[in-house]
Amino acid sequence: MSPSQSPLAAYPALRLRRPRQAAWSRRLVRESSLTPNDFIWSMVVHEGDGRVPVAAMPGVERLSVKEAAKAAREAQKLGIPAIAIFPQIDGARKDPLGRHAADPNGVIPNAVKAMKDAAPDIGVMCDVALDPFTDHGHDGVIEDGRILNEATIERLVEQGLMQARAGCDILAPSDMMDGRVGALRTALEAEGLIDTMIMSYAAKYASAFYGPYREAIGSARLGAAAPNQPGDKATYQMDPGNSDEALREVALDLAEGADMVMVKPGLPYLDIVRRVVETFRVPTFAFQVSGEYAMIAAATANGWLDRDRAVLESLMAFKRAGCAGVITYFAPEAARLLGA
Repeated sequence: MSPSQSPLAAYPALRLRRPRQAAWSRRLVRESSLTPNDFIWSMVVHEGDGRVPVAAMPGVERLSVKEAAKAAREAQKLGIPAIAIFPQIDGARKDPLGRHAADPNGVIPNAVKAMKDAAPDIGVMCDVALDPFTDHGHDGVIEDGRILNEATIERLVEQGLMQARAGCDILAPSDMMDGRVGALRTALEAEGLIDTMIMSYAAKYASAFYGPYREAIGSARLGAAAPNQPGDKATYQMDPGNSDEALREVALDLAEGADMVMVKPGLPYLDIVRRVVETFRVPTFAFQVSGEYAMIAAATANGWLDRDRAVLESLMAFKRAGCAGVITYFAPEAARLLGA
């Protein structure tokens, strides 16, 4: 092709590749950046000793309270600002109402206290939800095959207050009951716990990507406990086909006192993240959930993807979409890569 036939002949000065030619210039013009400050480390804690591998999530382990405290110190060294903890408890202590969720001597308050003692500058976020504690695996109280909204909120408020008293910095209600953010905020104010933050799972979808997490926490198989119990969470978690509804959910949670909001899952719902960020201009997070972690882990274990690049690229996508940060099981690994 002669110079006169070049597609750039009419625009001789237009060379978008110029800034891409060197690593330093690529860094100079990069629109989105990723640092350990963007991560909340998602972690499962258990009642026993040591570390227990999660088969569905290679590289992820359930941590004892003692190991969780060590992890908090590790997060501090890596520059990770916060850790989100989720419980795995003995199935013998699960019941239809999830009563153990509000136990002040349970694994979550013990872990919070140990982590704050070990690394006071690390924020701790607690899941406000009943599913790790119910024998049916649902996030709410069930009656005649229905999830009861108000009865569930009563249990969640008890759980959230217990977590806040234990020293939890951020309550993260993940149940998707209507009105639970307002009930939690009112209860916290009444107790004088005015500095406890709420990050609501504002747009949480009834997704297929939660399976490995349910193994990690030992959640009961939905619908297995009794014939009249729902086999899925579609009556309270959002329909994956809906986008406008997410904005209504976020607006409601903000009006009720949420400080931050979250979209869950993460990568399959980046369009929702972008709409929330552009509409509300509030701190918006996404959860890179267990299924997302497992897919990357499986593909890289088989040699189909470069693990380091896939991890960082997937996390950069959240920042590009406008997230203030991301809850991820990759947090310590990604922080080390960024510090290398």
